[in-house]
Amino acid sequence: MLNDPVAIKLAEDHYWLSIADGDLLQFLLGLAIGKNLQVEIEEPDVSPLAIQGPLAEDLTARIFGDTVRDIKFFRYKKLKFLDTQFVVARSGWSKQGGFEIYVDGFDYGMPLWNAFFEAGKDLNVRAGCPNLIERIEGGLLSFGSDMTRQNTPVEAGLAKFCNSPDEYLGKEIIEKQKKEGPDRIIRPVSISGDGDLPHNANGWKVLSSGKQVGLIASATWSPDFKTNVSIGMIEKSHWSEGTEVEVDTGSTLRKAKILEKFWI
Repeated sequence: MLNDPVAIKLAEDHYWLSIADGDLLQFLLGLAIGKNLQVEIEEPDVSPLAIQGPLAEDLTARIFGDTVRDIKFFRYKKLKFLDTQFVVARSGWSKQGGFEIYVDGFDYGMPLWNAFFEAGKDLNVRAGCPNLIERIEGGLLSFGSDMTRQNTPVEAGLAKFCNSPDEYLGKEIIEKQKKEGPDRIIRPVSISGDGDLPHNANGWKVLSSGKQVGLIASATWSPDFKTNVSIGMIEKSHWSEGTEVEVDTGSTLRKAKILEKFWI
């Protein structure tokens, strides 16, 4: 894994890659130079505005019209706002659904922001941020913690998206893992306790009979499911549904259970 970007095809010879953080830009520059590719790589002055939540579609339709309701998941339309157009995509880092609007330049950022707040007065629209609890409950992975450069997309549970017929870096190992299965994979893990987990700074070891069989990078208490929810990278020998393990939090040893599906 290098990152988990959203790729937007603007034209046959023009793409945007939307990333949260990381050094994917440097990797792409190195790839272009190393392969002697005739491409231009630059950082556009584009900022995504995420509209997320159960009423996101209704709110976005008030700004761009009902055509937004026809946008499929991970697809986009160019829609008019004032005297310009924005890429409006059905995507976003939440399990509630919504849209990401790619604001090109800085002239229209505040007008768009104000338009949403004005249109959403009766919807109680508010500025927000990613919901840590919900992202773990729903299995939304965080690059650099839940998955790193040491992991493949198959191990990160993204095998169904690795279906390109063309050649690409790492294809041989990806196809092998898809056929034979990886040695480890992302799994939800329910940890005993009532919300008293300590801070997880460097990852918690998942143990079975004293032997490490996985690592947990993200964990928190879920008020909805009344359990400590977490995301673990678990070895094949212990990733089956219902497998009982222990989690070393650094201060205590907690009983835990491997699940197959995330909570939401």
